[in-house]
Amino acid sequence: MREFIVEADGGSRGNPGPAGYGSVVLDATTGETLVEAAEYIGVATNNVAEYRGLLAGLRAAHELDPSAAVHVRMDSKLVVEQMSGRWKIKHPDMKPLAMEASRVFPAEQVTYEWIPREQNKHADRLANEAMDAGKRGEQWSAAESTAELEAAAAKAEADVRAATAVGKVSSPGWAPADLGAPATFVLLRHGETPLTPQKRFSGSGGTNPSLSEVGRDQAERAGAALAQRGTIQAIVASPLARTRETAGIVARHLGLEVSIEEGLRETDFGAWEGLTFGEVRERYPDDLNAWLGNPNAQPTGGGESFAATGTRIGATREKLVAAYAGRTVLLVSHVTPIKTFVQLALGAPPEALFRMELSAAALSAVAYYADGNASVRLFNDTSHLR
Repeated sequence: MREFIVEADGGSRGNPGPAGYGSVVLDATTGETLVEAAEYIGVATNNVAEYRGLLAGLRAAHELDPSAAVHVRMDSKLVVEQMSGRWKIKHPDMKPLAMEASRVFPAEQVTYEWIPREQNKHADRLANEAMDAGKRGEQWSAAESTAELEAAAAKAEADVRAATAVGKVSSPGWAPADLGAPATFVLLRHGETPLTPQKRFSGSGGTNPSLSEVGRDQAERAGAALAQRGTIQAIVASPLARTRETAGIVARHLGLEVSIEEGLRETDFGAWEGLTFGEVRERYPDDLNAWLGNPNAQPTGGGESFAATGTRIGATREKLVAAYAGRTVLLVSHVTPIKTFVQLALGAPPEALFRMELSAAALSAVAYYADGNASVRLFNDTSHLR
């Protein structure tokens, strides 16, 4: 099932007064903006404008995919609580709008969340653009809108202020408004192999297994889900058999070619290849303890340390960000590389790798901006497999 986020807002300069709304539909996986909507609606109250924004956002999402799951995020506590059924709707101007909004999608497909105003900048700016246009005697124009860019710049500026406050950076060093669209990596772990259910170490130095029947079915499901979302522009895969096979299945759904990137291969687990964790603990307890406690420690037999994997993935990330700036790319890889992408994006220590669970054929997503900052947008999503 395709998943959308709808962010909506409305405002009135006078309450009641000249009013407008704004709403935006986002891809829940990648965070990509799919639709923007805004309109000057004449004299109205804040709450009526907010409801009109909600209604416009839901309708836009419905036009994209009436079977989608929709998560609505608004900074209006009133609208969120009323549409969630926790508060009664008493105002005569809002009752018909709420009723209309409830009919766009079946109730089980829509959820609501209140968010602080500072997290709703995109929709807020669209609403203000609509009111500004109304003041000029015009209607809002999508072609002239700068709401998405301004909202991204405001977020980036806020992130820099927060980072500066904790000593992470000394100054911005860039103009937030010039960041442009990020390179978005949708990270897909390969489907199951015969070794996966047994939780055996399976890296780049072992038997290089292919997918099992279950793994091929998982790849088909992932491909169908990604095709329905329709945002992937390129596919890059690890050179190992299980990732190439997964990528090939997905590529048939998307109508794309697969590029191979050596840097996306799994860690080499040395003598541990093909063994379970328990078997490694029994045979090589000292080496295993060292590996668990030190990112520079190698598996028995000269495998690859997590520090070495991190260096490799960091270099691969920079290469791919440069090659796919502003595009959404599917990277088909393995447990350790995908966890490392997330760990590096979060600025977390290497030990964080042991605190992440990544299922076979799970989807994750990280966006990389021109200034080097990253945004983790999804992790270990397996909803397409259910």
